[in-house]
Amino acid sequence: MSRIDESRPFIPLKIAVLTVSDTRSLDEDRSGATLADRIARDGHILADRKIVTDDVPAIRDVVKAWIADEAIDVVISTGGTGFTGRDVTPEAVEPLFEKRMDGFSTVFHQISYEKIGTSTIQSRATGGVANATYLFVLPGSPGACKDAWDGILKWQLDYRHMPCNFVEIMPRLDEHLKRGKLREA
Repeated sequence: MSRIDESRPFIPLKIAVLTVSDTRSLDEDRSGATLADRIARDGHILADRKIVTDDVPAIRDVVKAWIADEAIDVVISTGGTGFTGRDVTPEAVEPLFEKRMDGFSTVFHQISYEKIGTSTIQSRATGGVANATYLFVLPGSPGACKDAWDGILKWQLDYRHMPCNFVEIMPRLDEHLKRGKLREA
């Protein structure tokens, strides 16, 4: 069973939030606001927040800039995970993954199933790692953002969470890059 080890320090992460929508402005973005509020509430830093249209190059450009920014530890997108013609967020982000996080999608759907039943299959939520940055692609509803944050991300992005968490392995996410650099030297 998971638990919080109070003897360990809390380490705030820098998290960027990207809303993918053709129809919302920042003022109307309830899903992005839900994530931003939870990020701050739980002690993390909102590093950046943007809205882009449902367009593969536009989405990919923002995510690529954020994963290249050493000041950003985590990128969370919301929106564009369904099956309509405009839902292209997984297509934009997944090619950037160096490693896919299949368990994220599995656990997200398990949590979602408890709330919305079989409707959870209409989401292509996914997660991965790129350039030592965690990437999470969430549906565009505030409820889905709450479920992903409260049920998974809040815990895995907390260094005190035991028996393991994403924070403690962050220094090793780019080992493959370091080994490559050492071979080149």
